[in-house]
Amino acid sequence: MASGKDLENTAPLNHLAIIMDGNGRWAKQRGLPRIAGHRQGVEAVTTIVDECVRRGIRYLSLFAFSSENWGRPQQEVEALMALLLQFLESQQQKMIDNGIRLKVIGDIARLSASVRTSLADVEARTADGDALTLILALSYGGRDEILRGVGKVVDEVLAGRLELAELNDSYFSSRLDSGSIPDPDLLIRTSGEMRISNFLLWQLAYAELYFTDVLWPDFDTVEMQKALDDYHSRKRRFGLTDDQLAATGTSGQGD
Repeated sequence: MASGKDLENTAPLNHLAIIMDGNGRWAKQRGLPRIAGHRQGVEAVTTIVDECVRRGIRYLSLFAFSSENWGRPQQEVEALMALLLQFLESQQQKMIDNGIRLKVIGDIARLSASVRTSLADVEARTADGDALTLILALSYGGRDEILRGVGKVVDEVLAGRLELAELNDSYFSSRLDSGSIPDPDLLIRTSGEMRISNFLLWQLAYAELYFTDVLWPDFDTVEMQKALDDYHSRKRRFGLTDDQLAATGTSGQGD
């Protein structure tokens, strides 16, 4: 296998998505409260965000809080929201300085007013960032996103603003939370679980999937390189044969 650097030169990765799993298990293994795992998980987030900027990856989607996570103990939910606010406050200026734009997806109406206000403020302040778009999925569920997107389309049809014949993949994608953001090229899930857990169900249609036993708080630049090396070694076919890929002038490798 070629080195990560060599592969990156021939097979760029534009959008990376990550299901950050294993914070609780990381803490349990060390006899610590679950919140300690979440705190360490935030440190991993800052590491990977910095690495994406360094590598020129343009989009990073992080599954930060699912719609199902509302069912966790109230104390843990409150602690997670407090960590989110701390992250936004501590990272805001760094994001501005490094050209990182924040975008939030999910049913944010369920978030508290203080969290919504803070998110909106950081989104506005980082709107001009063009190095990396950091997409935080909060109060997010893939099925819910699709249902809300369908609702928007139905409203437009009933209002006479859209003819059903005009509806296609691209149009529907624009009505999802992710809007015009390109689909992920690679999804990484940590902690050894091998499922996508209702994350970006529409957008992951052609993404490569990478699963690692490493718990999220331990996921660092070395582990990220392993994932990227694996991605760049793959042949992405999008339903085509080798001959068809050759005719397009690409190998299909990680592309």
